[in-house]
Amino acid sequence: MTTVVALSGSPRPGGNTEKLLTSFLRGAEDAGGRVHTITVADLEIKGWTPEVECMEADSHEAEDDFERVSQELVAADVIAVASPVYFRNVPAQLKALIDRSQCQWLRKYVEKKPLPVSTAGHERRRGIFLSVGGNERERFKGAIQTIRSFFDVYETEYWGELVFGAVDAKEDIEEEPLAYQEAYDLGFRVVAEKWE
Repeated sequence: MTTVVALSGSPRPGGNTEKLLTSFLRGAEDAGGRVHTITVADLEIKGWTPEVECMEADSHEAEDDFERVSQELVAADVIAVASPVYFRNVPAQLKALIDRSQCQWLRKYVEKKPLPVSTAGHERRRGIFLSVGGNERERFKGAIQTIRSFFDVYETEYWGELVFGAVDAKEDIEEEPLAYQEAYDLGFRVVAEKWE
């Protein structure tokens, strides 16, 4: 069974990002996936400092939620990140988790160790980015580059994205008539389409 781990990166419960993610996960479940959502704002993730620096890829010095989340991402077949865009990037809570993934960068580029295969036996995972923001698509570039780099260290292909600009106020996603269906379809496809 395909395992989908979703990082809900918005600090605003019930907002546009969360609604889009809900539709995506419904599609993934309907395709036979096992889904699990991690609400990043509910985690205790310390930002990167020399005190939490990982000297080895398997070493996580800080006593917080990062190691547990990292293990879930390693086990996942699909990693989905849903996030609004703040100042052309992801919110601070999500960015702290991404920055702490320096341990995976160390594993991949310094120690040159392979990542364990996913739950379903895949060496490469599929990555999805769902995002909303109050500006035009040009303003999403920084967030997309951040997520691509994050996926890279978790051996995850940037498989698909769904990005909506001019979505700012809490109910603005309702003004995008195809948003929920597109999110559902993307969730269904990422699980159902044959893996190479």
